[in-house]
This record gives sequence, structure tokens and C-alpha cells, in this order.
Amino acid sequence: MSLHTHFIPYLIVFLLSFPRYYSLPGISEASGYDASAGRANPWYPSTIQGRNFRSSKMGRSLAAVKTFNVNDYGAKGDGSTVLKAFNNAWKAACSSSQGSVLVVPKNKNYLLKPITFEGPCKSSIAVQIYGTLQASTDRSAYSKDLTRWLVFENVQNLAVEGGGTINGNGKIWWENSCKVNDDLSCKDAPTALTFYNCKNLVVKNLKIQNAQKMHVSFEKCVGVEVSGLTITAPADSPNTDGIHVTRTQNIQISSSVIGTGDDCISIVSGSQKVQATGITCGPGHGISIGSLGDANSEAHVSDVTVNGATLAGTPNGVRITTWQGGSGSASNIKFQNIEMHNVKNPIIIDQKYCDQDKPCKSQSRAVQVQYVLYQNIKGTSSSSEAIQIDCSEKFPCKGIVLQGIDLRVGGKAAKAECNNAKITEKGNVSPSCT
Repeated sequence: MSLHTHFIPYLIVFLLSFPRYYSLPGISEASGYDASAGRANPWYPSTIQGRNFRSSKMGRSLAAVKTFNVNDYGAKGDGSTVLKAFNNAWKAACSSSQGSVLVVPKNKNYLLKPITFEGPCKSSIAVQIYGTLQASTDRSAYSKDLTRWLVFENVQNLAVEGGGTINGNGKIWWENSCKVNDDLSCKDAPTALTFYNCKNLVVKNLKIQNAQKMHVSFEKCVGVEVSGLTITAPADSPNTDGIHVTRTQNIQISSSVIGTGDDCISIVSGSQKVQATGITCGPGHGISIGSLGDANSEAHVSDVTVNGATLAGTPNGVRITTWQGGSGSASNIKFQNIEMHNVKNPIIIDQKYCDQDKPCKSQSRAVQVQYVLYQNIKGTSSSSEAIQIDCSEKFPCKGIVLQGIDLRVGGKAAKAECNNAKITEKGNVSPSCT
């Protein structure tokens, strides 16, 4: 082995001790790094909510960074099923006491049945996806769990990136959905990529497409940085949310392009300190908080900021939806610096949300919606009512602020319909609730 090959792992570890991102284009794919991708350091010493994202394990001196290539464990990358090879490669990388890199090589196509990459791992770990992961279209392969395809569970200090593609091959699931065919009974479908109970997590520079249901879900995670995702599915694909956030705290989503058949970003109960910036949305159902409080449940969402987004041709813009009969709150929410292009319902608060065949009964309880800012939201609506705020009589919305709003339809002023809400308007607001 050459001196160069011996020296590289020590150099990587040395650079990891500094609080900035380094790329080492001289490292070859044979060492587990893609020089053409222009990145070699798999971990990101970022700051989330003013907190150092890098753990103490990442900053300490390690003997070496070990690379685990799935091809070395029997994966051929020719479109054949490779579940055993990926399982074995993950187990080896996760059990390594040194910082490890699991590599999925570029220009390769790997067919995978449902798989869980489970921790805890002994050290920090990066998964570099340069090639393509394809979901099995055999629906019977999901018989043990219909809800998940690729899962990272109970892993700390994890980075998943590389510029490769994750393809859910969702068409077979969409065709068998009750939302497409009324004659079919409603059954669940897998989320393409799930992160469950992960801490200090980076997910960036991936193409995720044609999910069976949701594309990527963050569940019960803490300290998450998401950026550079391109998420695509047909506009008529059912329930294919782009990014789903549930029971997750301190998550930043940035610089991502999302076009699917459902919400571009959906944020539901248990989520706190969520930031989304630089989001392009469409097709899709917009950026949503909710629905909250279904089946008389208690729900809480707080400290959500969407700052900088462009939505085009979507049926909804930025919306908050809650079911009657629920409890809890949606509070401290900001929608700022958003462009709407031919969006049917640009601004919505709906405390009487009802997504079921039978009409929902009127109930006295409701999830409290409070302290919501809409600031610098401009563009065009495809419907006459650009602002719809319909709140509960018993639990009216409070602390709603409209500031610098300019939404038009067909070159003319749009309308606003606002009920049971305490609204303050600042600066120019068109249409106005008053």
C-alpha cells in the first residue's frame, strides 16, 4: 500500500477537528470517496439552534476513518436484489470503533427490499449514496411492515448524502390506492426514507423520487440539518408528501426543490423549532402544519419558521389545519418572504378541517391556533379568496398578524374571508380581513 493511501485517513481525522467543512478532491473512490462529487468529509460540524452540531466523538483523534463499500460485501449494482450485502456492510460499519463511511458506488443500480439500518453505532457514521437505490415492486416483500422501506433507526452522529438517487418505484402502490380507485379498500403504503429516533443528523444532496407514499420522514429526531434535496413525484400520486416532520425538535430544512402529489412539507404533532428556508414547492399541496387533533387527540406544534419559499400552481400555499374535537396548540409560527404563483388558496387557517367521507360533527373543543405571523407574502391567487381564516367559535385564533401582504387574482385585488380570529394588520395588506 502506498504512503498516500496510509496518510489519507489520518489527514481526514485531522481536518475533522476544525469547525469548518473541508473537501479533499484528491481522495479516490477506491478509498470510499467520490472525487467528482467534490466532497470527502462525511460529517458536518454545523450549528443548529446555536448548539454545536458535532459531537465529542467527531472532534477527537481517531486511529483512522474506515470505509465499507457495499460491493465488497457482495452487492453487484446490476439491478439485482442486494439486501444481504447492504445488511452486512451496515453491521460492519456500525460496529466499527473508528469513524466509518458506508459507500454506495456511483453508476450502479441496487434493488432493495425493506431494510432497517439500526443503531446505536459505536462511532460516527456517514452513508455516501453515489449510485441509485431502487425499491422492490413486489408488494408482498413489505408484508411485515407496510409503512417503511428504507429506515435509519436509533443512530447518532449520522450523515446521509452523496448526490445519488433513491427511487421508491411507487406506481404500483399508487394504482392500488383507494384515493385513486374508490372500489379498493384503503391500505397503508411505505414511506421511502424514514429517520426514526436519530440525533445529530445531516441529510443532504440527494434525489428522492416516486415514493410509495411519503418521500422522507423525520420521526422523533433531534438536531437535524436537511439541505439540497430534490424530491419529485407526479402531481396525481396520492399521499406522497415531500418532507414529513413529526415529534422532531431542532430541524433545519434548506435549499430544496419539492414537487409531489401531496404536501411539499408537512409538520405534525410533537414538532418544535422547525426552520425551512429556500424552498421551491410545486406541484404539491403547499407547506402545511397539520392536520392536528384528529380523533379527539391532543397535539402540539411550536416555533415554526418558513422564511423564503416559492410556491407555484399548488392548491394550497401556507396552511394550518386542525380537526374539531382535538386539543393542544399550534403557536409561535412565522411565514415570511414567500412568493405565490397561481396558488389556489395562498393563506389558510382551517380549524374545521375534515378529511373523511362522512361529514364531521360540530364539536366544542379545538386545537388553539395562536401567535402566527404572515409577513411579506406576495404573488397571485388562482381563486378569488386568497386569504381564508376560519377558526373555532369556542377557541378563536388569536395573535394573528398580517404584514406586507399583496395577493392578486387576474390582475385585480383578491378577497379575504376571516372568521373567529383576532387579527392585527400592519403596513399594506391586500386583501384585508377588516
